[in-house]
Amino acid sequence: MSTESSVRRWLLAGVCVAVYAALWVGWVQDWPWLESADTSTLAAGWRMGAGNPGWVTFWHVWCTVFSPVAIRIVVVGLIVYLLVKRRVRPAVFLIVCVELSGALTELLKTLADRPRPATAMVDALSTSFPSGHALGTMASATALGVVALPMVRPRLRPWLVAAAVFVVVTVGVGRVALNVHHLSDIVAGWAMGYAYFVVCMLILRGDRAVVTQADETPAVPGTAR
Repeated sequence: MSTESSVRRWLLAGVCVAVYAALWVGWVQDWPWLESADTSTLAAGWRMGAGNPGWVTFWHVWCTVFSPVAIRIVVVGLIVYLLVKRRVRPAVFLIVCVELSGALTELLKTLADRPRPATAMVDALSTSFPSGHALGTMASATALGVVALPMVRPRLRPWLVAAAVFVVVTVGVGRVALNVHHLSDIVAGWAMGYAYFVVCMLILRGDRAVVTQADETPAVPGTAR
């Protein structure tokens, strides 16, 4: 990975962290435009869910099936596979970026300590900012894209990318629809999830170029993998 590419990625991670910080300050300071966005989206979710248990059940099941916890359980299988194949670098990358993203979420939630919306339609643990579902799905989807895409046929890759984007977006929408998160919690989670992915990728060098090379070229005797 070139120095120029690394600089761009660090800058992008910095922008994501700045967005996260701005949203945190915004809800603490009650910025009118942010409060309006949070309130209006919660109200829209409430109107759809109130008196419509099927709507609530659908989003609750969807957000459970594609929750960060469920994704981490599935990713354990991929990590084991990589370790069996002696692919230590991408396995460690997934451990840190996917499996340990939950620890980052809990730390950030503790620091912000934002209450859940009073209109929540299902039970949800811990605090509200940032959304653990948004952060976890974003970090997991991007990390899996780096590691797993080179393993599948090229014609399938666009479909997998589209599916990942769909899951990340709809899970975020679902958390607002259920009124367990404000819109700003979701956007903050996406921003920090992507920033975390970029930092993990650059520090651990789990970038796509390295993973693809390890998949498609023979190992050089005596070269660490």
